[in-house]
Amino acid sequence: MTRAIFTRRPDSGLGNIKRGFADPTRNIDWILMGAVGALTIIGFFMIYSATRPRLLDNGLDPFQSVQRQIIFVIIAILMMGLVMWMDYVQLRGSAELLYASTIVLLILVYLLGAVKGGAKLSFDLGPIAIQPSELSKVTTLLLLCGFLADDDSDTLAWERFIQALFIVGVPFALVLIEPDLGSASVVVAAAMGVLLVAGARTKYIVTITALTIASGIAGAVSGVVKKYQIARITGFLDPNPNSQSATVRNLVNQVNQAKRAVAAGGFFGKGYLNGPSTNGRFIPVQSTDFVFSAVGEQFGMLGAMVVLGLLGLVLYRVYRIARLANDKLGVLICSGVFTMILWQAFQNIGMTIGITPVSGVPLPFVSYGGSHMVAFAMMIGLVQSVHMRRFR
Repeated sequence: MTRAIFTRRPDSGLGNIKRGFADPTRNIDWILMGAVGALTIIGFFMIYSATRPRLLDNGLDPFQSVQRQIIFVIIAILMMGLVMWMDYVQLRGSAELLYASTIVLLILVYLLGAVKGGAKLSFDLGPIAIQPSELSKVTTLLLLCGFLADDDSDTLAWERFIQALFIVGVPFALVLIEPDLGSASVVVAAAMGVLLVAGARTKYIVTITALTIASGIAGAVSGVVKKYQIARITGFLDPNPNSQSATVRNLVNQVNQAKRAVAAGGFFGKGYLNGPSTNGRFIPVQSTDFVFSAVGEQFGMLGAMVVLGLLGLVLYRVYRIARLANDKLGVLICSGVFTMILWQAFQNIGMTIGITPVSGVPLPFVSYGGSHMVAFAMMIGLVQSVHMRRFR
């Protein structure tokens, strides 16, 4: 028996060990996958704790929201696996079609989408809602990176910079008029990251920043940006709840409740399902916009540091894959995903602790919702595709 064990072929039962070291299936970044998986599991627990009281009050199953989130995650895993399996260079060949499809969806959602909170953000399909603005982040990034990768020069020419702005500007404008300022800013942030790595000069980046600010101001003056969106800026600049309209007072109170929950958690937190604010129904949309407050109140600074550490690990692995990429397209894709995750996480956590205006963007991999979960899973799939094919 002992002799049989030690003389067994080393590749027996070890899956793909027979394949060459450059085979894509042998080059998955499992640390990145593990960090994303850990954030997703944390999200399950936070979503349950944030939605349980309201569901019980309405006589519904307290696991309803987390069960739906599990279904969303399964769909996201399938989409991520599909993107990983496909060569990112081949996906670049379909970028124009994918981009055009999401542009059509953005137009249709503006014309036919369900109105929620004064905005047309999604198609309401009964049990699910599809938000094209989340999917447009992926397709816009892929087309932009493909376009810029076609130029081998180290410095981005002004003409190509303007063309790149047009690629970003169309979905940006359509998302802005929904209106969804948070998602629009994420698209711009990702574009700036990609353009900077592609060799855009500093004055070009200043230009796109100025144009973005000007577009926001023009939208507010013309009425394209709704009053509740303006109220978010007003409430941030003047957080005194006694000197504002009812809408601003509600937003200020929302942020104050979230800040109070984070502060009440201390270092170790109140304990799971023991947070007075989280389990007392005091924080609206806590499972989506203010999910970080559920982490802070129940698990304190220690839990918040774990979430921040996992997000930092995701960003580090994406950065590492960008350094290992063997072509410009791979580098740009990773740069865009890095910037998008960083900016959206900063916005979400920032509005929870009161250092940025309320934007309504979810915390990547943690907040409740299907569209953003699928979109970020596809981005991770793109990054993994770059990593898996770095030896070719």
